[in-house]
Amino acid sequence: MISSPFMARPTTVSVVMLKVLAALVPGVVLSVYFYGVGVLAQLALASATALVAEAAMLRARGQPVAVFLKDGSALVTAWLLALAMPPLGAWWLVVVATAFAIVIAKQLYGGLGNNPFNPAMVGFAAMIVAFPAQMAQWGSAVAPLSAPEQLAYIFGRALPAGIDAIVSATPLDHLKTQLSLGVPIATTLAEPLHGRAAGQWVAAGYLAGALWLWQQRLIPWQTPVAMLAGVATLALPLWLLDPARYADPLFHLFAGATMLGAGFIVTDPVSGPTTPRGRLIFGFLVGVLVYVIRVFGGFPDSIAFAVLIMNIAVPFIDHTTRPPVFGAKKGGRA
Repeated sequence: MISSPFMARPTTVSVVMLKVLAALVPGVVLSVYFYGVGVLAQLALASATALVAEAAMLRARGQPVAVFLKDGSALVTAWLLALAMPPLGAWWLVVVATAFAIVIAKQLYGGLGNNPFNPAMVGFAAMIVAFPAQMAQWGSAVAPLSAPEQLAYIFGRALPAGIDAIVSATPLDHLKTQLSLGVPIATTLAEPLHGRAAGQWVAAGYLAGALWLWQQRLIPWQTPVAMLAGVATLALPLWLLDPARYADPLFHLFAGATMLGAGFIVTDPVSGPTTPRGRLIFGFLVGVLVYVIRVFGGFPDSIAFAVLIMNIAVPFIDHTTRPPVFGAKKGGRA
């Protein structure tokens, strides 16, 4: 007969990371369906690079290699970064980005649990600043290249017969360019070139995975909800005031990496706040920055920059939102 007391079995880091990878699978499957096997190639390259870089840095720091490799944190960083990278990007692009994320943003700060910045977003931001042209090679969801053509282009930049170049901006980039030319938003969004529905389906896959993580009590609700609210808070009034120039809130919520960022990036327990009120503040301000940088700045897909800017403020947010010590009077001693 089973009797009390009951003690919950602690959840290990490896189990948490494995569930995060599982939650990403719906988005991965949909990305492969719409954009092709280039997505899988980027994931494989990022995963291999992350494990090699992690092992090399652990050995250099005199840390046990097998123990930390098995926790799965390197693979989570690799997947998040690869899914944010262009599917047709050159092989070396995701390799350099992943190595930068693991070595500079994670291991040089002391490894898992010590990094003040989200490693995946550091790697992405470094690449989009250093190699903006290469980061624009997404390909099209309407008429993607065949699997052999995609792999040949990723690993050898070999163009299929009859094609002179492959440059396909994201819907956010295209929208920003068309607006600068005076084209109304309604006209641009009606174009099938970039497959707006494809991006929405992929975002829905990430949303489904994030909801499952929340159901498993692995991520808090405050940060993702507050981030999406921050995006919508600015998008809604501007759209109502000038719908010819500003896209509707639903477009911004399901465009780019918004859902990926809300479900898997801002919920990072290491580089994010630890208090419930702090998570609300952090998430909301990330959402505000995402919209401001996306619409008024120079980088349409702005999740990385918004998250990294707010990572700087996390210690202050935690300090100012920590709950009072039990038994202590506000501003005084117990």
